[in-house]
Amino acid sequence: MNYILFDGPYRNNLLPFTYTRPVADIRVGILTIRQKWESYLEYTTTTVTEDYLSDKFPMVEMEENIMINASFLPNLEVVEMVKNLSHNQAVFKGENVIAFFAKEGEEVTDFSTFEAVEFAGDIIKIEHTWDIFSKNGEAIEEDFRLITKDRKSKPIPATVNTIKPENIFIEKGAKLNFVTLNASSGPIYIGRDAEVMEGSVVRGPFALCNNATLKLATKIYGPTTVGPHSKVGGEVNNCVLFGYSNKGHDGFLGNSVLGEWCNLGADTNNSNLKNNYAEVRLWDYQTGGFARTGLQFCGLMMGDHSKCGINTMFNTGTVVGVSANIFGSGFPRNFVPSFSWGGSKGFVTYKTNKAFEVAEVVMARRKEEFTDKDKAILDYVFEETKQYRRE
Repeated sequence: MNYILFDGPYRNNLLPFTYTRPVADIRVGILTIRQKWESYLEYTTTTVTEDYLSDKFPMVEMEENIMINASFLPNLEVVEMVKNLSHNQAVFKGENVIAFFAKEGEEVTDFSTFEAVEFAGDIIKIEHTWDIFSKNGEAIEEDFRLITKDRKSKPIPATVNTIKPENIFIEKGAKLNFVTLNASSGPIYIGRDAEVMEGSVVRGPFALCNNATLKLATKIYGPTTVGPHSKVGGEVNNCVLFGYSNKGHDGFLGNSVLGEWCNLGADTNNSNLKNNYAEVRLWDYQTGGFARTGLQFCGLMMGDHSKCGINTMFNTGTVVGVSANIFGSGFPRNFVPSFSWGGSKGFVTYKTNKAFEVAEVVMARRKEEFTDKDKAILDYVFEETKQYRRE
């Protein structure tokens, strides 16, 4: 059977992160959504996504395919139902389709003719940007069970102070000494070739993915995920960094999500609680206004390739688009469009030629190539987001 992940109805709710990736490649927990499904299915997946993303994230269709809504995170029960689907069958959770069987060339827009198989169990669904951090604890625990099943952790070094060490898993090549790991409130996963520098204090649930780093005396409150090749310092509370992003210095980051290739300057801080303790609203690309989150704590959402200078201050519930560059004193507004250059005193357009020069240098430092496919995606995002900028 061939498995294909599709973006589903919540793709626009997950902007700015889905400007540059399918829903399937969002990281929540330890793994991306795609990696979770592939681990459970023991099969490589492809993607149905926006046309402008399809060169980088292509679809491979075969004679028989199972289409999977990438907003749903897999578990053993739902995967078993998905594997057993046959023609004209679909798995539903309430009114939402989780997966359905489709033959090659068959376009399904109406499920009224399908036999509906109801999934009655619990399942995590990612439909808003804030779900990425607010459901991260559950996702870390699910991934931790999946990754560590029937495996043995590398020994915890003698200099590491631990609470509930049976909830700690260390991969080959990880380095950590003279740190404190408290796994009493959730598991702690230290990925391959990751490093936790001296004096750091971590409270789970926590995931430090492969080749990521916690710098000296970092303070981590879970549930937090530091994606591959990312660097984190200072104080972090309930955040997700997708990968290749840096918050390398002192400063506070709370209830926030950073995409890939982001960088926060030294002593950058964000507010995650309003002074009046009111519900936080976040910019909603779908409606073009600010949406209720139902949350009292909500910080910064920052799209891929965005950066900020030293001493930057972000208000509660700030959304920064793709490839923005923010600097200067004062609080920038709480919606910063993609390809914006400036700060609290105003923004101008960050031209693509300049943005691409930076992206090439930044990615080359990590031995990654800024490809023509990457450029084409960002060119599209630049045009797509013109409506939000004052040109």
